[in-house]
Amino acid sequence: QEQLVESGGGLVQAGGSLRLSCTASGFALDDWSIGWFRQAPGKGREGVACISDGAGRTYYADSVKGRFTVSRDNAKKTVYLQMNSLKPVGTAAYICGRDNGGYGCPHLESVSFHIWGQGAQVTVSS
Repeated sequence: QEQLVESGGGLVQAGGSLRLSCTASGFALDDWSIGWFRQAPGKGREGVACISDGAGRTYYADSVKGRFTVSRDNAKKTVYLQMNSLKPVGTAAYICGRDNGGYGCPHLESVSFHIWGQGAQVTVSS
């Protein structure tokens, strides 16, 4: 079956760094754009970053631009999210998704993403 699995979450102090991984199975990663979203308890899903298929263009929410970097390794079927200078407001479950609709990457439109991972918890302490 087609599946995405996140790893790399954890507890980090404000200003610290984490790298999340999103590994695909059951499909060719290089055919799809992959996005990162986050959701805090009681809040909606928020777009964070996305990397397109093909040339691997990247897109970021204004709130993380300059601090987060999304990249991909198609041979390893993995997309990474490097998170630097983390802030307590970044505490959330981070979820990767596959852009089935083919239009969700540039503006982080969550409705275009139809296959989701289970999420990786990131907790940033002050």
